[in-house]
Amino acid sequence: MLDPRLLRAFTAIVDAGSFTLAAERLHMTQSTISQQLARLEDAVGSALIERSARPVEPTAAGERLLGYARRLLALQQEAQAALGDPAGTASIRIGVPEDIVSATMAGTFADFARRHREIRLDVTAGLSRDLTRRYRSGEFDIAVVKENEPASDCRAAFQEPIAWFESADIQGDWPDPLPLVAFQPGGLYRETMFERIEREQRRWYVAFAASSLHNVLIAVEAGLGLTLLPVRATQQHRVRQYAPFGTETAMTVSLYAWENAGPVSELVASMQAALAARSTPK
Repeated sequence: MLDPRLLRAFTAIVDAGSFTLAAERLHMTQSTISQQLARLEDAVGSALIERSARPVEPTAAGERLLGYARRLLALQQEAQAALGDPAGTASIRIGVPEDIVSATMAGTFADFARRHREIRLDVTAGLSRDLTRRYRSGEFDIAVVKENEPASDCRAAFQEPIAWFESADIQGDWPDPLPLVAFQPGGLYRETMFERIEREQRRWYVAFAASSLHNVLIAVEAGLGLTLLPVRATQQHRVRQYAPFGTETAMTVSLYAWENAGPVSELVASMQAALAARSTPK
C-alpha cells in the first residue's frame, strides 16, 4: 500500500515544479521531501521525477501514477472529513405501532433530527404486544404501544377509540358464519374481535389475516369481511362503521422511555405533544 505522505510529497513536487517550493508548501525541509520521493520511487520501482528538467517534470511512470495519487489523496480527505463529522454516530431506538407514524409524528422526528445531527433515529413499526416485549427487554429506548391499561412507568397515556368496520361499497347483510379480517396471531385487536363475536353468539371464521394495518384496511375495503380497528386509522379509507356491533371499549396509547434526561427526554416530550394533538378531536 502506498503511503499517503509519500504521495503528497510527489504531487507537491509536480505541482510546484521544484523541490524547494514543494518543501515550503508542505512545511518541511528540501532534504526531507527528497527522501520521501526516493522512498516512493523505491516502492513503485521506477523514477517518478525528471530531476534534470527545469522546472522538474514527472517521468512517464510519474505521469501514470499522478492521477491515481490525486484520487487516493482526495479519498483520504473525504474519509477524514466523514469520520470527523459526528452526524448519525449515536442512535435512539424507537418502537411504534404502524398507524402512529403519521405526518405529524414524522414531522416531530424531522425537527428533532435537525437539532441533533449526531443522532440517528432507528424506528421500528410493529404490533404492540411485540413492541412491548422488545421494549421491556431493552431493545428500544422509546416505545409507543396500544394496550388495555398503561403500566405504572408510562410517561403519558391517551385514549384510542375503536369500532367495527365494513366496506363502504358492500350492500346487504353478512352471511353466516361471519367473515372476519384480522391481524396475525398476537395482534392486539384479534382476541377482542373473537370475544365480541362469541358474546353475540355468532358463528365466524377468519377470511383474511395480515400483519400490517394497511393490508387489513385494503382487505376490508374490498369486502373480505368485518374488522375491529382504531377509528382514526380508518380515515381516508372506503370503510364505514358496522352499526350492529358499534364501538368497543377504547384502547390506551401509552408512551414509555427508559431515560429521564438528555436528547431522549427531549424527544419523548415532542412525541408526547404529537400524540396529544393526535388525540384531540377535530
